Amino acid sequence: MSEFHNIPTTLRVIPRDQHNVSRRDVSPNALRVLYRLRESGFGAYLVGGAVRDLLVGGHPKDFDVATDATPEQVKQLFRNCRLIGRRFRLAHVVFGREIIEVATFRANADDGSGDRETHEGGRVLRDNVFGSIEDDAVRRDFTANALYYAIEDFSVRDYVGGFEDVRNRVLRLIGDPETRYREDPVRMLRAVRLAAKLDFQIEPATAAPLPRLAPLLAEAAPARLFEECLKLFLTGHAAASFEGLERHGLLDVLFPESALALKSNRSGALRRMVIAGLRGTDARVANDEPVSPAFLFALLLWPAYCRALAQLQSGGMHTAEAERRAADRVTVHQLNTIALPRRFSLPMQEIWLLQSRFSQRQRKRVFRLLAHPRFRAAFDFFSLRLSASPEHADDVAFWREAQQQPGDALAAQLDAQPSANDAEGAPRRRRRRRRGGSSAGGE
Repeated sequence: MSEFHNIPTTLRVIPRDQHNVSRRDVSPNALRVLYRLRESGFGAYLVGGAVRDLLVGGHPKDFDVATDATPEQVKQLFRNCRLIGRRFRLAHVVFGREIIEVATFRANADDGSGDRETHEGGRVLRDNVFGSIEDDAVRRDFTANALYYAIEDFSVRDYVGGFEDVRNRVLRLIGDPETRYREDPVRMLRAVRLAAKLDFQIEPATAAPLPRLAPLLAEAAPARLFEECLKLFLTGHAAASFEGLERHGLLDVLFPESALALKSNRSGALRRMVIAGLRGTDARVANDEPVSPAFLFALLLWPAYCRALAQLQSGGMHTAEAERRAADRVTVHQLNTIALPRRFSLPMQEIWLLQSRFSQRQRKRVFRLLAHPRFRAAFDFFSLRLSASPEHADDVAFWREAQQQPGDALAAQLDAQPSANDAEGAPRRRRRRRRGGSSAGGE
């Protein structure tokens, strides 16, 4: 961690009349924590993403506090406080559903106490050596996150040039980029996510190592990568995040089989579908509508599923069996990278496996599919496939109308229509042969 000693810090105090951060936009509970720490003789600042977001006119969901009080001292001041973490010991001050996270300034150097531990590759395993606010500033990841709002004079304190970077909408790592990514490979995903969220440009030196260091993501815990994916794709900037992952070579590591399928899909149909789906996800988030992780991962892994299905079918496997095998194969392989919980992976597979049933209009099959608990998600997914290819337009129109019809009217319509497999004009009930096959799931 010695590289931090070479990072110059120059305090710039931005007075209240030169910035737009206002107490009116800060959580009252965060203000309570700041004032009590100050009144008890400690330094205390609103820090990080909240300050950054307020400066760009956003509305932070979380308000973090940085202080020179130790976690134990914070706990003594707040009865509603609990200490958490081993890797980074933190204080959580709990106000009902809101939690104000209070972190003690981290030091630059190991003091020999054993409270700092790093992996031989540079990854930080534990860090509970405390220091000054200057130490804390250079330890943060991006300059935009190293801004401190002081409650005593309502100024913003900047030690590493973050204020100008926010004004210029630039995302810049503090320190040597390669070293910082090796400390925590997930920081690469964080760079893409913040750039997408804030509409910032990743500064060239910060972006340059990303494709080369992308394989380091394989060292991250799969459960942590799952949580990071939810932040990437379920917070309102999914399409921009996906494009950022593509642009910086991270998609190949995060979703290797989907990335391979997208590259081999010469028509670009699969990518059009993924982007359309992610834009729809962003629209739902903007409208405060729910988005299921199962639907999200069904979308992100659909290219991989289509490719696996085509490979199995080309080997002569029956369609229904190939669909099940492809779904299982893609899910198992993806679990090596991202720990997708079964409560999401199982409905994801159901969405895929229901796709071929939308081409079947036999009366019993129609009503059975309409009653399926996963019907609505599967139909939304089926409709989304129109963005890749118009070949399903008639089926989409049929099922859209079927949902709006009373049951008896739909039954009468299905009984009256001729089957493609019967003699011309023959009633459906006279069909002798049942068809067990299903259409291909890929575009």
